[in-house]
Amino acid sequence: MPLRPARSLRAVLRPRLTSVIVVATASLAALVPATSGAASGAGPGPSDDRALQRQIDRFVSEPGGPPGVIAVLRDGRRTRVLRAGVSDLATGRPPQVKDHMRIASTAKAFNGAVALSLVDRGALGLDDTLRERLPQLPAAWGRVTLRQLLNHTSGLPDYLRDPEFASVFAADPRHHFDSRRLLDYVADEPLRFSPGSRYEYSNSDNIAVALMAEAVTGAPYEQLLRRLVYRPLELRDTSLPQGYRLPEPYLHGYDMSDPPAPVDVSELVSASGAWASGGIVSTPLDMTRFIRGYAPGALYGKGVVREQRRWIAGASEPAGPGRNSAGLGIFRYTTRCGVVLGHTGNFPGYTQLVAATPDGRRSLTFSITRQVNAADDPARVERLRAIQEDFVCALLHDGR
Repeated sequence: MPLRPARSLRAVLRPRLTSVIVVATASLAALVPATSGAASGAGPGPSDDRALQRQIDRFVSEPGGPPGVIAVLRDGRRTRVLRAGVSDLATGRPPQVKDHMRIASTAKAFNGAVALSLVDRGALGLDDTLRERLPQLPAAWGRVTLRQLLNHTSGLPDYLRDPEFASVFAADPRHHFDSRRLLDYVADEPLRFSPGSRYEYSNSDNIAVALMAEAVTGAPYEQLLRRLVYRPLELRDTSLPQGYRLPEPYLHGYDMSDPPAPVDVSELVSASGAWASGGIVSTPLDMTRFIRGYAPGALYGKGVVREQRRWIAGASEPAGPGRNSAGLGIFRYTTRCGVVLGHTGNFPGYTQLVAATPDGRRSLTFSITRQVNAADDPARVERLRAIQEDFVCALLHDGR
């Protein structure tokens, strides 16, 4: 099919000024520690919050548990912040909403926000292929579409699983990768399956999406994030670095494989090896702002939102609370109490969940300072999912 003519960079990057302003300017000034919270199914109140607090206190205190947990629940009228443990074992400082942290694969939602904003502006199409937009990539991958990249049905081999990449990373976790050449590690591999035939989560998908966005705009992906996501949603402390340093103050992430001797891995890993797939640094406050705009589709029109919410079977990694379904750069979590939309992620030292109701009015940002995944600790993942579901239930019941 013929490609749409290129539009000027100014036109493509012009901010969308519809519901973005309403969402972005919703006051979050009332971010104060909560003294209550829970998910028993009862109405909101002090006993509910105490039950939620007990859950995260137990999760932190168990052997190998994360040193710190912070959860931000926003119901449109008020904000509750629950926290357990510490942000830094060396100082004992409690977690704060303005602490920086690695957001892991929740960065894939930012990737979706950029791509779908460009679709809304006519610069990209969901059926645009790698052959059309990135002809330098292997010809065998050519018929993969933007839609398939965004819902992980592309079949692209995951560069993170490549032995050569793993070897370089193991030798020096702070190695500076050329982020725009990460797909070179798997360029000699065929597609794992016919595009669109099944779901398989792959970090390569989001690298390809970022490259497509750069190809059609001529702008660096980092600039696209600033113009299309950070500014419209008023994200003040969010960035995509290339190195391993974190801005102060930050939540310290830990390796808890030897619980009596936690290892601070906050600045162990270069973000360059994750880039558009998981390299973003943000704060609980900014992530709350982001998901309250992203989940309802404040950055693009209703037609794009409908396409984004064409759900298929597929789970985020780690799986989120309840039953998971995959959309375009977003997941639907169907819990026993209702539905929220969002994304999860993990990275050395961090595990994340951001979710909001489809209208964006109620949101949850849930961050812990250790990595948990099904491959290494399936039982702890299931406990975390159960806690997250209780927090979602408290969120959805609050004020009803």
